Amino acid sequence: MCIIFLNAFVIFLQESNINYLFIQIVDIGCTLTFLVEMIIKHIVYGVKGYWKSAWNRFDGILVILSLPSLGIFFISTSLDNLSILLVLRLLRVLRFFRIVHIFPKFSKLIDGFKLAMRQSYAILLSFFSIILICSLINCALFKNISPDYFSTPLNSIYSVFRICTIEGWYDIPDSIATATAPFWGHFVRLYFCLVLLLGGIIGMSFLNSVFVDAMVSDNNNELNDKIDSLEAKIDLLLKKKEENKE
Repeated sequence: MCIIFLNAFVIFLQESNINYLFIQIVDIGCTLTFLVEMIIKHIVYGVKGYWKSAWNRFDGILVILSLPSLGIFFISTSLDNLSILLVLRLLRVLRFFRIVHIFPKFSKLIDGFKLAMRQSYAILLSFFSIILICSLINCALFKNISPDYFSTPLNSIYSVFRICTIEGWYDIPDSIATATAPFWGHFVRLYFCLVLLLGGIIGMSFLNSVFVDAMVSDNNNELNDKIDSLEAKIDLLLKKKEENKE
């Protein structure tokens, strides 16, 4: 954990244009430490045993992807030409998730997330299907009027998602309304208000409520089991009390 945080701090300094020789050496030392760790685990667990673990696969992939960044220290060229290697180096910060499972109740949180995904995947797919249909309709209607937002289906999908987030959504209908006749401008604004209401306010709120309810349902089930057990004990005590009276 200390090495991961040290590496994250070093990358923070490097991305802030503080790139002294000592910082580069520490960065390389962190990478080599991760590499040595992976090699030792291969020796202890074996190749199959190492890659059998999901956490080790995650860890190993990050290490392999970050190895090309070691060449930056030995290649005398502009860092701008090695931007891809620098991006791969940043992936090492994701190693934090390799140790996050040791935190209390983290596994329970993951189980709750999996349960929520299983119970709400149909609603998620339905919501994304509605987004896709609405995006295609908008692309067909407004791609010539407002190409900045609806020139292609991908741009249209992004614009619809932008509307659903509510922040700055009015820029899109206003750009279309100013390019059309006043009557159609009012119609366009009304149309996008409905999209905002159904997708951004009602749709997103409903989606969030279903997902959160599924996330906490596991805790509710545990609480219900405890209540049922407590009621059974109370019934047993009452039954024994009645038997003693008889």
